[in-house]
Amino acid sequence: MITKEALQFLEDLIANNNTEWMHANKKRYDNYKKDYHNFIASILAEMKPLDKSLEPLEVKNCTFRINRDIRFSKDKSPYKTNMGVWFTQNKFRKNSPGYYIHFEKGNSFIAGGVWCPEADELKKIRKEIAFFFEELETIVNDKTFKKEFVAITYDEINSLKNAPKGFEPNHPAIEFLKLKSFTASQKIDDVLFTDKDFSKIIAQKLIALKPLNDFLNRALETED
Repeated sequence: MITKEALQFLEDLIANNNTEWMHANKKRYDNYKKDYHNFIASILAEMKPLDKSLEPLEVKNCTFRINRDIRFSKDKSPYKTNMGVWFTQNKFRKNSPGYYIHFEKGNSFIAGGVWCPEADELKKIRKEIAFFFEELETIVNDKTFKKEFVAITYDEINSLKNAPKGFEPNHPAIEFLKLKSFTASQKIDDVLFTDKDFSKIIAQKLIALKPLNDFLNRALETED
């Protein structure tokens, strides 16, 4: 669970998103960081027995910096006011499949899969889908998966309008093949983060993504 102190820190940061306030509240930030790391450790302890590929992960592999990259953003607020956690199936690959937890007041969710793979990675995933699309359909239609995640995300931003190069428009997996990212997500209530059994509850939800992650990971490990 997230401590009340950590939540209050994020709440106060929303109203005081500037370096002066952060410097004046350095001790609070240090305590927040400890709570953040303990939060990750508790979830990781629940996830590792369920997905052995996570075994090499340490807390430091699952964190995000609180500083925002504002170089190309109109919003110059220097700090993130959300808490993110990322469990990757392969910490040595830049864009490996994994599991994501996001706390943001009024916009909390869990997710997983592969986000915006590079061109060569995308080619591998599409090739795997083309040959094993029935397997992917079985994964996303499984009752356990559908209980926790509505479906792989389809939208105008995430999907091509037409069939990608090299694939027929009438391919039975065409909607999967049009995708540019391969993720599934589900909104969750902020209150859940303060439940004393949060780590166990969230691990059971996230593990529903394992078959999808394994499918994507297999694709990325294939040789061209």
